[in-house]
Amino acid sequence: MSFRYYWVLLLLLFQFVYWIILYIKKYNYKTNLINNKTNTGKTLTKKMNFGSIKIKNRLFLIGLAVLTLASSGPQIGTRVKPIDRKGVDLVIVLDTSISMEAEDVTPSRIGKAKFELNKLISNLKGDRVAIIVFAGTSHMYLPLTTDYEAALLFLNEIETDMIPTQGTSLSSAINTAITAFTETIDKYKVVLLVTDGEDHEGEAIDIASKAALDGMVINTVAVGSNQGGLIPLKSKISENKKYKRDKKGRLVTSKINPNILKNIGSAGNGSYYRFSNNKNDSYKAILNDLENMEKKTISTHEFSEYEDRFQLFSFLALILFLFSFIYPTIVKEV
Repeated sequence: MSFRYYWVLLLLLFQFVYWIILYIKKYNYKTNLINNKTNTGKTLTKKMNFGSIKIKNRLFLIGLAVLTLASSGPQIGTRVKPIDRKGVDLVIVLDTSISMEAEDVTPSRIGKAKFELNKLISNLKGDRVAIIVFAGTSHMYLPLTTDYEAALLFLNEIETDMIPTQGTSLSSAINTAITAFTETIDKYKVVLLVTDGEDHEGEAIDIASKAALDGMVINTVAVGSNQGGLIPLKSKISENKKYKRDKKGRLVTSKINPNILKNIGSAGNGSYYRFSNNKNDSYKAILNDLENMEKKTISTHEFSEYEDRFQLFSFLALILFLFSFIYPTIVKEV
């Protein structure tokens, strides 16, 4: 047995103290009336049945106690309720090439992407999520899971030096994303490709088209500004910041390629999004599209909970109150 509001049970203690005080006062009152030698005392006690009054008062006080018990929300017995967890399988494919260090968005492309994806994962409801990192090659970083805290932990540890082979192979990233799905069901599979769009191979559109034929949805996200930005080089020595240069010693300006990402999204039956400084809620558009998709049952859990039984106690209290009101206390004349 359990109670929703345990603090209400404290009122029973106050009632118990009140019952003791009331009993003493009633006893003195009864004694005074019986021992009163005046006509008033005799008249008052002539037709009074003190035994019936005692029963009447007890019925009322017990009813009050039962009503207090009902107010505490008693719960007796349990019931098992199955709960279905529904969602889609979302594979996040994050670019970790050195161009993602460009600071044309705050604090950097990789920092902005992680910030928006952090909010996206935190607002998922029932979906499974996986993370793939890629540059010149791609690797499964986190398999499909519903443990969002673990996903956020893995996401926050992503850096641009994770993959030694530099470059941006979108086709390799999409191929790895296809193998990340563990079920053969065609629907409910979503890929979110987050990159600046510098494709060094050019096969991504054809691969996205083939994946779309199998029911997969491939969304793309461009990270960066139209003006582009210089690519800072990481250095263990904290001196003046250095930037990437080409073979002729000229500074390299990295610009996003929204066209190829739009084409990949279109070929993959998905949408195109943008992470930039102009929008602080970019993740919401992705989240809304995910919520509007058809869901599958990912897992079923049995949830047990106590049954509320306050109704029985309330009904019993009502019966006791009614009997206390109608119970006769006058002696019938013969």
